[in-house]
Parts: sequence; structure tokens; C-alpha cells
Amino acid sequence: MSKLADFKRKKDLLVCVDSDGCAMDTMDIKHIRCFGPCMVAEWGLEQWGDAILARWNDINLYTMTRGINRFKGLAMALGEINETYTPIEGVADLAAWVNSGAAPSNDALQKAIDETGAPILKKALRWSKAVNEAINALPDSEKLPYPGVKEALAFAHERADIAIVSSANPDAVLEEWEKYGLLPHTDVVCAQDVGSKAFCIAELLKKGYAPDHVLMCGDAPGDMDAAQKNGVLYFPILVRHEKECWEEFVREGFGRLADGTYAGAYQQARVQAFLENLGG
Repeated sequence: MSKLADFKRKKDLLVCVDSDGCAMDTMDIKHIRCFGPCMVAEWGLEQWGDAILARWNDINLYTMTRGINRFKGLAMALGEINETYTPIEGVADLAAWVNSGAAPSNDALQKAIDETGAPILKKALRWSKAVNEAINALPDSEKLPYPGVKEALAFAHERADIAIVSSANPDAVLEEWEKYGLLPHTDVVCAQDVGSKAFCIAELLKKGYAPDHVLMCGDAPGDMDAAQKNGVLYFPILVRHEKECWEEFVREGFGRLADGTYAGAYQQARVQAFLENLGG
């Protein structure tokens, strides 16, 4: 498995694949079992728990904000809770930090806490760390690839280079992909430590691929944006229809990439289905 700096193009075609929620069935369980419940516990929202958890999942999984950064999703959810259920002390301070342009990460949040001491920022960091602990405690048996992913990667790898393009932790990505036999069908990993997905695709293009020979497979609007910013093609994996999408990739999507007929009506139809699936 090459790092980006060492990777060299071997084939004319490149397929980029996101990990969480696209290749790996890990996104739903993280939000349903970790992110949402930890928010309810940290802010004492059990009285309205069912409705709040359902809305958390809508924001982060089933609408056009799918894949939103955790702190941006938290600010959005708490803002709605403040208006609908119960006052959330300092919610404006959290929104101000999220919108400040600072990197939405634990380290940046700690820096803001050191500078302002805002209580809600301390709660947000405590929540984020609790989420990480809950995710680490999830059993491996519940973090699996979607059906058909391994077969699709093996099929495409015969004619294309395969890149992991993910915003997840690189160690976690490599561990999961190796555990389930996906790594032998990939050539390079570009994860959180490399940069944004748009940056990763731009760097991969520098290896000599033509943009219309590059396909980004993803499950969230951010994946589509990363593809569009670089002028490459986009193959969406639809939430709740992942197995069917990977079957479509093998049946028709990859062949169209290979023969130059992916752009145009076929891609437009796939994107339209993606947007409709998320209510966009």
C-alpha cells in the first residue's frame, strides 16, 4: 500500500473510494450508537431522547447534510433543540466557533477553550471525546464492508488503479480494509492526514490521469463536491441502497468509465437519484 508521495500511476483509469458509509458499513452505527446518544447524555436530553436522536440521524445520515463535520452537526442539532425543546446555555458561542473558520477538530476546540473558557465549548470537547471512546468500543463484528464491495474493487482493479480517499483516521481505515481483505485491491491511501478529499483528488490527478478517466465513489454531498471541484466523475453510493449501488458499479458504472460513456446522461441519472435519496 503506497503513500501518496510514493505512489506512481500504473493504469490510465483511477477509481477513488471513500471508506465510512461508502465501502465500510460504519457510518450508521457510529451515529446511531455513539454520536447521538453521547449528545443526549452530555446535555441531559433524555426527556426528548427519541425525537432528538431521530433528528440527529436525519442531519448526519439521511439528508443533504450527510457527512457534515461532527461539530457543525452538533451546533445545528443543539440550535434546533434550543428552539424546540429546552434552552441550551451558550449555544451561540458554539455556533460562533463553528463559523469562525477554525479547523473543526478536538485540537482546535481545545485552543478555543484555552482562549475563551466558554462552558459549552468544554461540553462539546467532552462530548467529542466520549464519542471517540464509544466508537473504539464498538465490536469489530459490527464494522463490516457493504455486500459486494470486495468483489467490486477486485473487478475494477484489473483495469484501474484504486485509491482510498477518506476523511477518516488513516490507521482505522487501514485496519478495517486489511481485516476484510480490501487492501489487496487498492494501490494508495489518502486519508485524514493527507488533507481534504478535494485536495487528495487534485494531488492524484498530478500523477498523470485525465480527469474523465477518474471516478470518485462516495456516499455524501461532500464527496460529490470534491469530485466536481476537480472536474472528475462521480459515482454515488446511496444510503440504504449500498448493495444495489455496488452491483450497479460492476454491472454498468465501471464499464462506462472504461469506454468513455460515463459522463452525460448516465452520470446525471445517478446524481439525480443520489440527490432525491437525500431529499435534495
